[in-house]
Amino acid sequence: MQHMKEIVTAVGTLAIAVGIGFVMQSSEAAQERYGKSARPISIPAPEAPAETLNGSASADVLEVQDIELTSASDTAATSEVAPVQRVSAPAGDLPPETEGVAQSEQCEMTATAIPTAAAMVNLTLDAPCAGNERLTVHHNGMMFTETTDADGGLSVTVPAMTEQAVFIIAFSNGDGAVAQTTVPDLGRYYRVALQWRGRTGFELHAREFGADYGQEGHVWTGAPQNAAGMVAGQNGFAMRLGDALSAEPLIAEIYTFPTGMSERAGTIDLSVEAEVTNGNCGLDIEAQSLEMMAGGQMKTQDLWLSVPDCDAVGSFLVLNNLVSDLKVASN
Repeated sequence: MQHMKEIVTAVGTLAIAVGIGFVMQSSEAAQERYGKSARPISIPAPEAPAETLNGSASADVLEVQDIELTSASDTAATSEVAPVQRVSAPAGDLPPETEGVAQSEQCEMTATAIPTAAAMVNLTLDAPCAGNERLTVHHNGMMFTETTDADGGLSVTVPAMTEQAVFIIAFSNGDGAVAQTTVPDLGRYYRVALQWRGRTGFELHAREFGADYGQEGHVWTGAPQNAAGMVAGQNGFAMRLGDALSAEPLIAEIYTFPTGMSERAGTIDLSVEAEVTNGNCGLDIEAQSLEMMAGGQMKTQDLWLSVPDCDAVGSFLVLNNLVSDLKVASN
């Protein structure tokens, strides 16, 4: 009875926060549904070439929502195709989390953004005096932390969330760089992101065209990805961004489906799920979804969830209505 009360309490708290569906899977059912496959931290960029969004944010849930620079597409838009901007950003132009921090000795940093297949962007940074340093990438409301290599370099593939894509790279000491580019094929793709701080156990799941958990068509970051199929219009693709080993990491999971060239018609069921772990049991955890809608609008929704106590470790909380299911028409 005590265990049931804890689950009911979690349900009630969630209903107050966002009013969405909630299911709890036992640890046995979770293993049957998800298997024991390890989740990759990064997914390589698609190799083949292929032929928006102002997110509003609440100030009450995630600190990341207070940063407005990631909606810079309104002021930095350009009519040229795939322009690249390389600048060093002064401290005053960086997000609030870096303002007021003493400046280190000035170091030239350059960032480059190059569009690639499936409305992705290859983002690179050259910061020779910032080797093995934690940084935060900001893009149109999405945020994630990464770490430079020993030479101060970084290369990461980022799903674009706006056609006029601006990327701000910020270090904790106030240094940083900005890059921008145009992503002309973004309108051919549906994209939704889930982001959070820390090791909360969140996951974004898509079950395409009636697929069940563990079957082909169940797309999440713990399953093998088919980038070529996404480029060809056959399936969706999930990836995770963020250095999970850094302190208080900002993590984002992004699901992409090629709606503009899909070979199939039907429904894609989307859910946000959270595993109950020793690291989050009994705690309140927070996340935010960013969903690209028709007409170039961005829908954001904040989630605050009370996780059941530690006797429920290994179970999963399934949130069915935080992001909308996707209706796909064949092309």
